[in-house]
Amino acid sequence: MAKIEDLTGLKRCETQIRNFLNKIGMQCRKVSMLPAKADPDKQESFKKNKLEPVLAQAKNGDTVVYFMDAAHFVLAPFLGYLWSFCRLFIKAPAGRKRFNVLGALDAINHQLITVTNDSYINSYSICELFWKLRQTHPSLPITVILDNAKYQKCKLVFACAESLKINLLYLPSYSPNLNLIERLWKFLKKKALYSKYYSDFDTFKNAISNCLAHTHDIYKDELDSLLTLKFQSFQNIKEVQVVNV
Repeated sequence: MAKIEDLTGLKRCETQIRNFLNKIGMQCRKVSMLPAKADPDKQESFKKNKLEPVLAQAKNGDTVVYFMDAAHFVLAPFLGYLWSFCRLFIKAPAGRKRFNVLGALDAINHQLITVTNDSYINSYSICELFWKLRQTHPSLPITVILDNAKYQKCKLVFACAESLKINLLYLPSYSPNLNLIERLWKFLKKKALYSKYYSDFDTFKNAISNCLAHTHDIYKDELDSLLTLKFQSFQNIKEVQVVNV
């Protein structure tokens, strides 16, 4: 409204402006964030030369590809919106207890394999997950796509992967947009945490675990639609400076 009035001298109400913007093809869109240290060229090179070839092999059944990442869920209020006559308040849980989930997501059938704890995810957790992957696929080649966290790039992890014949494919730095499992974490928060209140840690953990347990049945259709192998590209995007008017 302010910008149009500044450019034309014409003052219009919100409804008029909204109808006008709709007519010329605009939509109300959420602004997305481009990680400050992301390198679009490296990401595109990785997608073309490493990610897409290994995914093509997985589609043909020649290998199994898993996207791996850890999520750390802290017991805290996950506030949302509701209809009410007055503003409501909920009591925040005491402490900073967290539930850690290390997950590996099959790129093709979306099978999820996890290692969970209430303490820390470390290199031993990674090795435990690798063993689970090898037990699930005793003979097929396995490729794990993962980020560059320090505990994922150490001698113990390298040795374990080599002994189990698991190929490690590290993403370029600051590339969560290329890690398919990031979408699963966002989905889980929406289903199990947002606008929900959990009075104790056990109830909180059970809600998360229950959601993860049903990714392959109750939530399968939603996740199949969400977890497509189309990845956000940061090349040729429009960067804008947001100015308050």
